[in-house]
Amino acid sequence: MAWNEPGGNNQDPWGGRRGNDGPPDLDEVIKKAMDKMGGLFGSKPPAGGSSSGGFGPIAVIVFIALLIAAVYDSIHIIDQREQAVVLRLGKYHETWGPGLQWKFPLVDSVTKENVTKVQSKSFNNKMLTEDENIVEVTISVQYVISDIKSYVLNVRNPQNSLSQAAESALRHEVGSSEMHFVLTEGRETLASEVQVRIQSYLDAYGTGLTVSKVNLEGAQAPAEVQDAFLDVTKAKEDEVRLRNEAETYANGIIPEARGQAQRQMEEANAYKEQVVAKAVGEADRFNQLLVEYKRAPEVTRERLYIDTIQKVLAETPKVLVDVEGGNNMMYLPLDKIVGNRVTESVAQTGGQSLNASDLDKVTRQVIDELRQRQSSNRRTRELR
Repeated sequence: MAWNEPGGNNQDPWGGRRGNDGPPDLDEVIKKAMDKMGGLFGSKPPAGGSSSGGFGPIAVIVFIALLIAAVYDSIHIIDQREQAVVLRLGKYHETWGPGLQWKFPLVDSVTKENVTKVQSKSFNNKMLTEDENIVEVTISVQYVISDIKSYVLNVRNPQNSLSQAAESALRHEVGSSEMHFVLTEGRETLASEVQVRIQSYLDAYGTGLTVSKVNLEGAQAPAEVQDAFLDVTKAKEDEVRLRNEAETYANGIIPEARGQAQRQMEEANAYKEQVVAKAVGEADRFNQLLVEYKRAPEVTRERLYIDTIQKVLAETPKVLVDVEGGNNMMYLPLDKIVGNRVTESVAQTGGQSLNASDLDKVTRQVIDELRQRQSSNRRTRELR
């Protein structure tokens, strides 16, 4: 039967039950709970048991929020690449490594830094060299945090200290070098020297930074004199190129000349040995002939004569004909003799051709020479 039908007594289903049969009122339950929580924070309910409805709920919420914030602030997770410095009441307490760490809230303060990351910082400035020239130098400094305690506590601003140390070191090294050295072959040397000097400054300051690399990214003359400087640089490059070419040529010529000199020395030594050996052989041969000559002078003399004649006639265009029952007769090649005489006459007359009288004259000269040779041969045979 519905609550509003006849006989239902008009009872509201959402209203409280009469007596103690109905459920407790929700508002009443909330009020009682708030009164109890307020009692924890010193808030007393007024007479009659009713709640004052003051700061009880707000205090609870604030307390819970503060508790959550304190727990959240007390727990720290340190990454594998990080380290942390803990200050307790402003004084150094300890250094945390990687892992889950806990600190006292409102007492400890934590500073975390990445100690494995290689950081870089660039510097660019115009500087005066030793030979009073201005150069514009750009360097980049790569560094890491090696001591986090010194990095956090010793220096107020380590990055600013690094900038000042780098600029001071660079000015010192550039000011001690000439412009040509800075712009050309001395760049690597300059970068290494600047790195050493920067590290010495950082160690003296106690920054906790370690410089891993210094790169000299650029070194050039100011823009106002850049064109003139490029001309000077080109001229110096040409000088180096020509010097290298000359050295290459010298390195090729000198060994060749030394080789030729050595070859001539070897040839001279060989000729010397040959002449000495030939002289020694001739002397030995003469001594042997002398011994044989003393034993048989006639035979040795005849043999020497025959050998000499054979050697001489072998080198001249002469023909010997042995006629039986008569003396040996010698025939000379008249054509060659005439040719030699003609050549000499032509040379004497300046290249003009010979006439018949000149030819007859040459013929008579040849005949006279033959007769003289025959007569000399007869005398030689008679003397023997």
